[in-house]
Amino acid sequence: MSDAVPERVAPETDGVADEERAPEYDPAAPAPLDVPRAPTGNAEVDARLARLADVDHLATDGHVEVYEDVHRGLRDALTALDARPGPPAPPRSHEHRS
Repeated sequence: MSDAVPERVAPETDGVADEERAPEYDPAAPAPLDVPRAPTGNAEVDARLARLADVDHLATDGHVEVYEDVHRGLRDALTALDARPGPPAPPRSHEHRS
C-alpha cells in the first residue's frame, strides 16, 4: 500500500491562455432578450410590461415567475376596466304608450 498521492495533471491548453478561450455556451445563463416595448399610455400596464426586462438578468428557470407576475398584473388591470361603471344609458325619447 502506498501513501503517495497521485499527481494532478493539468488539462491540455494547446498553448492558448484561459483568458483567450471562448466562454462555454450555457443555454440557461442570463441573456438579454432585447424585446422592444412601446408605451401603451396606461401607467399600470406600462409598469407591468417594464417588469419583463427583469428576465434579461435571470437564468431561464427564473423567467416563469416574472411572466406569471406580469400576466397576473395585466389580468388584474383588465378586470379593473370591466369593474368601472360605463356611461349612463341614453334617455329614451320615444316611449310607446297605448
